[in-house]
Amino acid sequence: MQSLENKILLEGQVLSDEILKVDSFLNHQVDPFLMREIGEEFARRFKDEAITKVLTIESSGIAPATMAALQLGVPLVFARKKKSLTMADQYYKAEVFSFTKRETTLIAVGKPFLNADDHVLIIDDFLANGQAAEGLIDVVQQAGAHVVGIGIVIEKAFQDGGTRLRQSGFRVESLARIASLQDGAISFVKKEKV
Repeated sequence: MQSLENKILLEGQVLSDEILKVDSFLNHQVDPFLMREIGEEFARRFKDEAITKVLTIESSGIAPATMAALQLGVPLVFARKKKSLTMADQYYKAEVFSFTKRETTLIAVGKPFLNADDHVLIIDDFLANGQAAEGLIDVVQQAGAHVVGIGIVIEKAFQDGGTRLRQSGFRVESLARIASLQDGAISFVKKEKV
């Protein structure tokens, strides 16, 4: 997605060979116009999948996932990182290791919001080592629902998460695939010519 790649080049900050900061439009401040475009692109790519729910993790995945759900005309469900007092014991849960925060978090989704009839599109802001996506897949499978695909705003293709998910048979659509952050320079995976 060219407009996203342009935004990453213009406003992204390379903090190391593995960390890209995009707080100005995705992870702290949100560019709603770009998020609308991202939602439209995810909806276009997954339009034939009979999606009934979009699922993400709070908090950075909520903006792009909301826009995708809006375009698809389905509810958005987000996994909470902290169990709410109102959730009681009726939830699906999974452990997720955050590459950026270097910590493991328990995520939870209330059982009423996912069921065996659901066809779920998972959306997240970043894909690095794939633990967030794997945690969400686990939650969907606990509900007996079906993962139709995984939509990622920014994939760090130089890490193994995307490869592992694809090799496991999941359809992964990443809007921007970063090949390298070496020496402070952002380079993208070259697009295949059709």
